[in-house]
Amino acid sequence: MDAIRETGKLLIVLGIVLAGAGALLVFSGKLPFRLGRLPGDIVYQGRNGSFYFPLVTCVLLSVVLSLLLWVVNHFRR
Repeated sequence: MDAIRETGKLLIVLGIVLAGAGALLVFSGKLPFRLGRLPGDIVYQGRNGSFYFPLVTCVLLSVVLSLLLWVVNHFRR
């Protein structure tokens, strides 16, 4: 019975995370910054091509996801 209860909790948390990600995508145009085009992202434009690496965006998403997973893990105990 405990495995089913834990699976239910996991599905609820995943649903909340997906709803949050969806809300972020819907309201991203109204944010004061554009995710993916932050200062510090690496952009190189040459004559024959371009290269873009969202370094600061990756770090920001990593910090936010780490904090979110820490909070989820904290309340699971």
